[in-house]
Amino acid sequence: MKNFKTESKRILDLMINSIYTNKEIFLRELISNGSDAIDKLYYKSLSENIGLNRGDFEIKISADKENRILTISDNGIGMTAEELENNLGTIAKSGSLAFKNDNAKKEDIDIIGQFGVGFYSVFMIGEKVEVLSKAYGSTEANMWVSAGAEGYEVKPAKKETNGTEIRIYIKADTEDERYTEYLEYYKLRELIKRYSDYIRYPIKIENEVPAPDDSVDGEGKKIKTIKEWETINSMIPMWRKSKADLSDEDYNKFYKDMFYDFQDPFMHMHYQVEGLIDYKALIYIPKKCPEAYFSKYFERGLKLYSNGVLIMDKCRDLIPEYFGFIQGLVDCELSLNISRETVQQDRGLRKIASNIEKQIRKELQDMLENDRPRYEEFYNNFGLQLKVGIYNNWGMDKDKLQDLVMFYSAKQDKLITFKDYVAAMPEGQKYIYYATGSSLLSVKKMPQTEKILNSGYDVLCMTDNVDEFAIKYVAQYDGKEFKNVTDGNTGIESATEETLEEDKPVLEFIKTALEGEVFDVKLSKKLGTHPVCLSTEGEVSLEMEKVFKAMPKTDGAQDVRAKKILEINAEHKIYQKVKSLFETDKDAAKDIALVLLDEAKLIEGIEIEDMERFVSLVSKYIAE
Repeated sequence: MKNFKTESKRILDLMINSIYTNKEIFLRELISNGSDAIDKLYYKSLSENIGLNRGDFEIKISADKENRILTISDNGIGMTAEELENNLGTIAKSGSLAFKNDNAKKEDIDIIGQFGVGFYSVFMIGEKVEVLSKAYGSTEANMWVSAGAEGYEVKPAKKETNGTEIRIYIKADTEDERYTEYLEYYKLRELIKRYSDYIRYPIKIENEVPAPDDSVDGEGKKIKTIKEWETINSMIPMWRKSKADLSDEDYNKFYKDMFYDFQDPFMHMHYQVEGLIDYKALIYIPKKCPEAYFSKYFERGLKLYSNGVLIMDKCRDLIPEYFGFIQGLVDCELSLNISRETVQQDRGLRKIASNIEKQIRKELQDMLENDRPRYEEFYNNFGLQLKVGIYNNWGMDKDKLQDLVMFYSAKQDKLITFKDYVAAMPEGQKYIYYATGSSLLSVKKMPQTEKILNSGYDVLCMTDNVDEFAIKYVAQYDGKEFKNVTDGNTGIESATEETLEEDKPVLEFIKTALEGEVFDVKLSKKLGTHPVCLSTEGEVSLEMEKVFKAMPKTDGAQDVRAKKILEINAEHKIYQKVKSLFETDKDAAKDIALVLLDEAKLIEGIEIEDMERFVSLVSKYIAE
């Protein structure tokens, strides 16, 4: 028995118990190693003309349930006793990496195993492992045997053909782990399809099937089966095929099978990039946004493959959060971390992610400019995600997304972009006006919206909670500042709206009567038929106050409040009524002031704290 050439038990224990978080990954690792071994022999056949072709190679998997032995074999390059000693006796020494480095300038070499620790994942499910190997061209075979961190031995053995055969003695089941499932056909097939479906050599499982001349017992039950080798993997990834050879039906079927969606995708993007970084990507936009998208359970990310082998099911680093609804995959050569379960944050991966993000934005921009109805269909499903993307990260991504967002135009009665709005602005318009509310109808019916429209300007209607927060980060577009129609200074007030001396005592009385519920009270001559409205002063708008109020709060936290200004229509009869009562019945004038404030709140969709008081006062004055 020999000791491992590293810190043996401690290192191997670390690899088995810490590096790999998912035990089933062992099969992917061993299949990848087998594929590497075949690659080496295939390359040798190309360079030395030894008469082998790709169709001669295969990886086989069989299970002996009775003896609890799982066998994985390949007919690749094989290993000598010295190579078994070097590659398996020294943890983290990789023959694949050395082979790749020696042939760095040669083409058609896809070596996956680059760190030499994947093999040891077998000890997560196996109590003992035997590796029987015969190098191509050798007359001798050898066996490497180990039961874990205590050590290993290499001894002569018999094997007729070149290649490597790994026999894993599966652990006994425990209360927490059912190791027996790794001997079952359905589980092995599932793991191959999930992780190794695109290995470019056949992966075959020995499976029991009914014999052609089935015998039956007295009850008509079949009692005879035979064992057959069944090829499980598809071998050729669809994303490596030419787009000219694929139809929309092919893309749609692949999407539904791969991502478990019952609907066809909204669109797909398929491209190959060659240059400093080579990769292939297949990107899908779903028909609908996932229901759990904004919940803590949703996990974004693209599938990440390295030369056809699945490395990560959800690689968050490949897609920005604002495109989190995107499904798809990337296949490239990677710098893997020691376990090959995750990817090191190298420049290559960041560059791929940046290219993908730019490609998606370009496709969406082209659709917006050349197929507006189709883009609106996309936007109705994913517009909220884009607006959240503007707001998140302190507006860091606003320049990437601001030309993709759309809002309903109160004047044009359709969705428009910021670019559309600015292009239609009349000469002399200073601001881009917008209004916020719970619905399109409520926004269009606002007195302030009517005021802006009557002045000849358009208003963008915003009905999502995130809208105004996003606009605050955009701040301006094409040199035009955004202005909420409820702002106390919309830029269209005239000198005629200055308060007359005779009105100042009335307004001060109303402000006092409202007991600090408003920051100020003023008269307006541009409310049309509306008696009253609320506007604001400062950074916090009425809609933002509602959003802040709905958020959960920690103990002692105070509500964020807007500085509300109660605007009263100076030409409306209701103001003349208050003005008259101010002289004759101040209690009644106070009651009317309270009703006016509550009416203004109702228009803005703000909750009335004392609804009983409001109903009582309205009933009182209706009855008079």
